[in-house]
Amino acid sequence: MDVRALRYFVETVRHASFTQAAKALFVTQSTVSKMIRQLEDEAGTPLLIRDGHTARPTDTGRVMYQRGLQVLETMRQLADELRQTTDLRRGALEVGIPPMINLLFTPVVKRFRERHPGIHLTLREGTGQAVEGLVASGELEVGATILPIAPDGGLAAQPFGRYPIWAIGPPDAPWAGKTSLPLGALREARLLIPTDDFAITRRLRQACAEAGFQPGIAAQSAHWDFLVAMASTGLGVALLPEPLMQRIKTRGLSTAKLAKSGIQWEVGHIWQQSVYLSHAARAWLEVCDEVLGKPKNAPARRAS
Repeated sequence: MDVRALRYFVETVRHASFTQAAKALFVTQSTVSKMIRQLEDEAGTPLLIRDGHTARPTDTGRVMYQRGLQVLETMRQLADELRQTTDLRRGALEVGIPPMINLLFTPVVKRFRERHPGIHLTLREGTGQAVEGLVASGELEVGATILPIAPDGGLAAQPFGRYPIWAIGPPDAPWAGKTSLPLGALREARLLIPTDDFAITRRLRQACAEAGFQPGIAAQSAHWDFLVAMASTGLGVALLPEPLMQRIKTRGLSTAKLAKSGIQWEVGHIWQQSVYLSHAARAWLEVCDEVLGKPKNAPARRAS
């Protein structure tokens, strides 16, 4: 059913006149008559009683009029909601973020909420691998993870930060007092690292293999502060990305940056390649660009 014809019919009933309806709609009277005849043909029954210059609804016309009012109001609400969505005044967005990355997003969330208070934002925590799976399946539109990601997963990635890795050990560590260490200096060390579902752990094992040794693991944990606590008791050397160093108490401990190790904590956003991104998701990525910035030589994001 043509919504425009329905609107013409409703206006004609409201004014009880083809002429007045045409004036209200800014069209000719013949146009109104033609559209209403089209509506009657589609309904299969007369909708108006034409009496000189007046027009009254038939019994079926009264039903069409009442339902027409509801349809037109629904269409008006729909158009308003669409405008609000494109103007970012309403909507919802769920973003996947690994727990180890979430500390980077506090200022992002603050600015996003200030700029787009009408968008309901939910942060869904999970490991980087879990977030990648949720984005790949379409359950999440956008997420953050540790890069690189698998090249054959159908995901686009844009880095927003690269950070060095730090070693944290007891006060009497053999390298105490040094500000930087090569990875090889930890050849004989007992390491305290995240569990294997963390991308940084996979990258660490790969870097050690490239350096010609198998890392000795004292313990693994998904909790960074626990790794540091174990390091402080002399159980081994904890390895943490630089942003976490700024949040965990390391006073009195030996700390040194892993220099020339080939390991960096690179974090980035992911989304499905060649898939439409909602206005809310695009707004999120724009705010992240503003707050977090992008590393040099980062690939440009496509605004699908």
